[in-house]
Amino acid sequence: MEINREKSRFTTKYLVQTALLIALFFVATSLIKIRLPFVSNGGLVHLGTAMLFITAIVFGKEKGAIAGAIGMAIFDLSSGWALWAPFTFVVRGVMGYMVGAIAWSGKKEGNSIVLNIAAIILSGIWMIFGYYITEGVLYGNWVAPVQSIPGNVTQIVIGLVFGLPIAKILKRYAKYI
Repeated sequence: MEINREKSRFTTKYLVQTALLIALFFVATSLIKIRLPFVSNGGLVHLGTAMLFITAIVFGKEKGAIAGAIGMAIFDLSSGWALWAPFTFVVRGVMGYMVGAIAWSGKKEGNSIVLNIAAIILSGIWMIFGYYITEGVLYGNWVAPVQSIPGNVTQIVIGLVFGLPIAKILKRYAKYI
């Protein structure tokens, strides 16, 4: 009798890493959050975006997408932003996937600063677009979401400023993580 013992992609290590990353997303998003006074819809700046960039650059598109989508959606659900959670799940999941896919393209594996910056900029454009559509849908107004664009740009810049150096440091130790 032959037993088929195909190796699963979802090893214990993979599942533990992903679960820990989801928890880190939640903590990074919850730890420091600043409400933006110039955004009438309650814009928020937090370290979750930096965590998204770090995760996708260090671990790639799959973990960037999964951990970003779930971790930030859990934050929304637990912080009074429940209406936003499904949109955050999609916007941040796509962001994580984009950053990882671009940063790891051409066998660079997140080691090219040029590709990493390009990935952050392109995913940032997606974030601005995604949250603009979200606000338009949620509030039934397509003019008001324009106010959120400066806050979203701030969020992306903070993510880039903190995320790139930390990702660069962690890439040195990625094989041990």
